[in-house]
Amino acid sequence: MKDIAHSISLLVANRPGVLVRIALVFSRRGYNIDSLVVSPTLDPNFSRMNIIAHGNPEILMQIIKQLEKLVDVVQAKDHTGTDAVEKELALIKVRCTAEQRTEILQLCDHFHANTVDMTMTSMIIQITGNSQKVDTLKSLLQKFEIVEYIRTGKVIMLRGEDKT
Repeated sequence: MKDIAHSISLLVANRPGVLVRIALVFSRRGYNIDSLVVSPTLDPNFSRMNIIAHGNPEILMQIIKQLEKLVDVVQAKDHTGTDAVEKELALIKVRCTAEQRTEILQLCDHFHANTVDMTMTSMIIQITGNSQKVDTLKSLLQKFEIVEYIRTGKVIMLRGEDKT
């Protein structure tokens, strides 16, 4: 079966050690977590985890079932293929000359990215959007020297009134 990226969300108790126990479930099955975002919810007793992992869908379903058995996990769902909003944020630091700055700013404008820092020799660009949009801008900026790159990972929320 083909390995695909799965978007998994967890609602977990906001307690020390929860992240380690969740990571161990993936590790025991030989799966690497591609990205992980942990954020607060409206209730301070709980946190939302968004995990992206590549792998066989059958094994990932087994992992989700194991996660649901953990005491601190209230809910575990695979949102792959559902109608959900998935967004990322990336900061890209590019070395540039004054002559290159206009071209970089045009790319930023096209991708609705912002410059959040600028010096005589570099710029930091902030982009938000889906993974493909972030990947494409990063690829186009390769012709300049990318000095540093940092990315959040996906945040996921179901569309409509259904709770993630």
